[in-house]
Amino acid sequence: MSDFLTDIQTLRERARAKIEEGPITESYGADRDRVVEVLNEALATEIVCVLRYKRHYYMADGLNAGPVAAEFLQHANEEMGHADQIALRITQLQGAPNFNPDGITDRSHAEYVEGTTLVDMIREDLVAERIAIESYSEIIRWLGDKDTTTRRLMEDILAVEEEHADDLLNLLADLNT
Repeated sequence: MSDFLTDIQTLRERARAKIEEGPITESYGADRDRVVEVLNEALATEIVCVLRYKRHYYMADGLNAGPVAAEFLQHANEEMGHADQIALRITQLQGAPNFNPDGITDRSHAEYVEGTTLVDMIREDLVAERIAIESYSEIIRWLGDKDTTTRRLMEDILAVEEEHADDLLNLLADLNT
């Protein structure tokens, strides 16, 4: 048998001793309060992105508006899914997801910029995606192996944000040709 695993009796005793901590065990190596705070910033970022994408969906007009608006709506729905995943993780860490609209733009990494034309809207969404990509990459590196569940969640979200940025870049290229 390998030496890396704590003996079973010790694992059982630890599990019973701190049952009120749910999924948080001694192997959790991160500062839980700080992780919850960072996740609440990511939650605010996702909510701001949902709101911006929804506005862009409804405000898109012109000859090319149909497929672009459809992309905006798809992104809004995916960002809402990210917000739900982040909020769930916050509660798993015994924190409280901050959905309070007061200060949401201050907590968000991305800005809420409306844009006036279809191209402006796409550009603003692409800027926001690039901000999310950079900040989520930093969060992933910061978490390292101290909270692998949160890191994997953020990695999954990051992959979708990168897809969004690619989609938006392609839309810009299509409109500029």
